[in-house]
Amino acid sequence: MKAPTKSTQEQPFWIRLLLACGAIGPLLFIVSFLVEGATRPHYSALHHVVSSLSQGEDGWIQITNFIVCGALVFGFAIGLRHALRTGRGSTWGPILLGIFGLGLIGAGIFVTDPLLGYPPGASSTPSIHGILHNLMSLFVFVSLIAACFVLARRDIANPGRQGWALYSIATGILVAIFFVLTDIVALQDGPAGLIQRICIILGWCWISLLAIRLMNKRISIA
Repeated sequence: MKAPTKSTQEQPFWIRLLLACGAIGPLLFIVSFLVEGATRPHYSALHHVVSSLSQGEDGWIQITNFIVCGALVFGFAIGLRHALRTGRGSTWGPILLGIFGLGLIGAGIFVTDPLLGYPPGASSTPSIHGILHNLMSLFVFVSLIAACFVLARRDIANPGRQGWALYSIATGILVAIFFVLTDIVALQDGPAGLIQRICIILGWCWISLLAIRLMNKRISIA
C-alpha cells in the first residue's frame, strides 16, 4: 500500500499578517528608542536605560513604543501558534512570546521611576508604578530568554535548521548575560544604557528574524 504523500501550501494571509507583526514591532521599537535616546535633552544613551525615556515631557513616545511593540508581538505569538502547528515548542514558544508582549504593554502602562539621574532633579523614591514596571520588565526578558531555548530545541534535531538553533541558543545566552550586566554596571555608575541597548537589540532582532523566517515558510498538508 502506497504511503500518503504530503504537499505544501502558502500560509493563509491572516497568519502571514500576524507573523508580520513580529517582524515590524521589534524593529520599530529599536528605531524609536535609538532616535529618542540620541535626541532627548539631558538624556545619555550611554548611561541611561531605555525605560527612562518614559519619563519627562516627551515620555509618552516611549510609553507608546512599549505598548505598540507589545501588542504587535502578542499578535505575532498568536500567528506563531498557528504557523508551528504541532511538535516541540509549538505550545510553549507562542505562550512565552505572548508573555513577552503582555510584559511590554505592562511596562508601558506602569512607568518606571527616575533612574541614574534622569530626569535631572527628579526624586528617585520607589513607587508602586516603578515596582510594577520592574516586574513587567523581568517577565519580558525572562520569557524572551526562555523562548530562545524552547524554539532552539524544536530546531536542533533537524539537520537543515541546526544553524538557526545555534543562533537561538546564542541569543538566549547573550541576552541573559547582558541583562544581568545592565544592573551590575548601573550599580557602578557605568554605561548601563549601552549594555542594555545591546541586550535589547540582540533579543528583539531575534524575534524579527524568526517572524521573517516563518513568513517565508510553507505549511505541510496531508
